[in-house]
Amino acid sequence: MQEILIVVDMQNDFVTGALGSPEAVAALPKVVEKVRGFDGRVLFTRDTHEQNYLDTQEGHNLPVVHCVRNTSGWQICPELEAARKEQPVDKCTFGSVGLGTVLRAADKENHIRKITLIGVCTDICVISNALLLKAFLPETEIAVDAACCAGVTPESHRTALAAMKACQITIENESGSAEK
Repeated sequence: MQEILIVVDMQNDFVTGALGSPEAVAALPKVVEKVRGFDGRVLFTRDTHEQNYLDTQEGHNLPVVHCVRNTSGWQICPELEAARKEQPVDKCTFGSVGLGTVLRAADKENHIRKITLIGVCTDICVISNALLLKAFLPETEIAVDAACCAGVTPESHRTALAAMKACQITIENESGSAEK
């Protein structure tokens, strides 16, 4: 059995760039520590948009150009890049069906006991991927380490954690204990 850590969208634009926040900056050292100390497979997702971002549905609803392919904002934060061992899973929307497909195949080869998600934004991409993975792998424990996440706002972060908890996703807090 294996455990997998998913690092969601820890990219320059979400930490210090166009959509950065003090909460994301504060979460970054905790994410780095978690990745470095994790004994298992670590996968990164990478929010990926094209030059026509503002013409997309997401661009109409969030008119802030970010994570455009091959820009500095699209890159994984340098503090984490050195720890990355596999190509990131690029995704053009909040949840990644590609990530679900990769993990379902990995589970068939060697059962995944637990998948932990960390990263940004708790209330958009972390929750979307946690729920998507719950659908792809309903018998695998899906967890979110709240100390290694940041939402658009602290309130939306807490709301997302509560929603995931209601959907049987384990929420791990700063002390490492789990609430279910």
